[in-house]
Amino acid sequence: MNQHRSDVHTLAAAYALDALDPVEREDFAAHLPHCEDCRRDVEEFEATAARLAGAAAQDPPPALKQRTMAAVDGVRQLPPRVPATGGAHRTTRFLRRKAVPLALAASVAAAVSFAGLAAWQHQESQDARRQAQRAERQLDSVSTLLAAPDARTVHGRATNGALTTVVSSDRQNRAVFTATGLPTPADGMTYQLWLDRDGAMRPAGFIPADGTVPLDGDIAHAGAVGLTLEPAGGSSQPTTTPLLLLTLPA
Repeated sequence: MNQHRSDVHTLAAAYALDALDPVEREDFAAHLPHCEDCRRDVEEFEATAARLAGAAAQDPPPALKQRTMAAVDGVRQLPPRVPATGGAHRTTRFLRRKAVPLALAASVAAAVSFAGLAAWQHQESQDARRQAQRAERQLDSVSTLLAAPDARTVHGRATNGALTTVVSSDRQNRAVFTATGLPTPADGMTYQLWLDRDGAMRPAGFIPADGTVPLDGDIAHAGAVGLTLEPAGGSSQPTTTPLLLLTLPA
């Protein structure tokens, strides 16, 4: 592993998603028992990937299996494997490192792949294609954030029972909020997100149902993320008791 010692810690996310080559993985595994920070980071990234996958999961259309099985005979077979040369091995390792953000989002991609497949291959409607495009943009955004060297993850449970996760990066000044198990809000109400900046709550977007959304606003100077139920359209200040106030890591 051609890494400076201080760079070893940046491989925690790639290790959690099995995105290291065998030599790098073996070296990092030897480092892991001696580094409490890396062990904690690995646990958090594994939990976050699972939470994001669960939030993005969608039930495939009932007819998808039948269409997929019918299309199997027309799928081109893979070409034969050719032994890799030394140069090819170096190229593969380089591409693997460059592809870490995609590997970090693999669990999310798996959760939405059937919906995307139905949208793109069968082109059932313009709405389906736009949904697939939004899912792809979300994957790119989340994977880039997860790959940030200073990415930090916190988990919490809202008073209504929903499980929540916030992944944030001060360097990128970005964060995403994930929720699973959100009860359907009453008619005329919506879930609104907030950023706590020096005791003042600033609007940070909406999450209408289970899923993952980016947080709006200046993340680097926020101390906590809040969640409330607000009238449809949102409020300039919270009007109900917070369902969640999740402190962001310093």
